[in-house]
Amino acid sequence: MTMKKTKKRRKMSRMRGTGTHGGGARKKRKKSGHRGGAGMSGSGKRSDHKKTLVLKLYGHNYFGKQGITSRGTKKDKRKRINLMDLELNLEKYGKKSGDKWEVNLQNYKVLSSSQDYAVKNKIIIKAKSASETAIEKVKKAGGEVILLAEKNKEKNTNAE
Repeated sequence: MTMKKTKKRRKMSRMRGTGTHGGGARKKRKKSGHRGGAGMSGSGKRSDHKKTLVLKLYGHNYFGKQGITSRGTKKDKRKRINLMDLELNLEKYGKKSGDKWEVNLQNYKVLSSSQDYAVKNKIIIKAKSASETAIEKVKKAGGEVILLAEKNKEKNTNAE
């Protein structure tokens, strides 16, 4: 014999006639004051009032200082890469031709790693710019650094 599932009545229909539908005294659930304010009120910088809700919705970037520091200062957004990081990920950044690696980093500035780090591979790097120590280390290992910014300057001077 199979059991027949009984249908549970909805809470709303069971609460009819009670006046406050299980909400306690009538004055308790009137307006947004019961919720701590409508919407995002109470989520300002000095309150932990709705912090869990805000963090859940917007993550950890909602609180804290953001925005303009002053008109003159701009964040340096140039991409940079370390020689050590480059050499550890040569397959990702370049391709091998003969005994040398060719790496195209046209939007990057190549920086030298720590002072005691020495480049092990012969690398030909095409980059926007590079530090003097990085160029020195690459040349010492038998590679070269081609700076694209200098090429553009040469083209402009030749055109004039």
